Amino acid sequence: METNSTTSSALQDAYRSQYADSDRTWRNMGARMKAETIRRLCQSYNFPKMLDVGSGDGAVLQQLDQNRFSPAMYSLEISESGASRIRERGLSSLQNVQLFDGYKIPYGPKEFPLATCSHVIEHVEHPRLLLREIARVSEYQFFEVPIDFSFFVDKKTDHFLSYGHINIFTPSLFKFLLKSEGFEILAEHSVFYDTAAIRHSAPNTLAFWAIWLKTQILKSVPALRKIKPSAFAVLCRKKSDLAIF
Repeated sequence: METNSTTSSALQDAYRSQYADSDRTWRNMGARMKAETIRRLCQSYNFPKMLDVGSGDGAVLQQLDQNRFSPAMYSLEISESGASRIRERGLSSLQNVQLFDGYKIPYGPKEFPLATCSHVIEHVEHPRLLLREIARVSEYQFFEVPIDFSFFVDKKTDHFLSYGHINIFTPSLFKFLLKSEGFEILAEHSVFYDTAAIRHSAPNTLAFWAIWLKTQILKSVPALRKIKPSAFAVLCRKKSDLAIF
């Protein structure tokens, strides 16, 4: 796989200090929910070895380690600050942490039974390149993305760019991306933030109740659950290559 070296270098520079002064409370709260979703979708499988692509500060890996999800976990991270935080956690099942350029994965074909990639694809300039590389090194793949879409999402461009979100998805759009890349969707799950997460992220009491009520409505209506969850996760497997190129 060929990538533009200038693009990769710029991406690494942008995230070099991403986790130096991060909100650990929020990251740990989100990590608990992300790890629960990974376990939920993978509960029918046994993965003796896994690769986590874009591990951030390792909070999700710590949750998985505590629950003995896989005896041999490997991590790839684009930022040195994130990689340092991961190493500091001293996770018993973590075998290796490597920096990578955001695209090229330094492992061989189908080296891992499972690759996880949680809240990463929305940050990636060329998501199809990363998807293909993840599929190359793994038998099964878990992906989770935030659902940032709204009818007026273009009015919030600065807001999402401040988080590094350059791709916006709905569940259907994300599944289209995967299916058009030859992935078979084996399981899926719509994720809704719990009360603690809503309380932490809401700027004031009024906003908390507004978001909480909106979340309850979205969760209770089956059609809406599929359109606007907080995040969306899938377990999949690459079955074929993109046919049109």
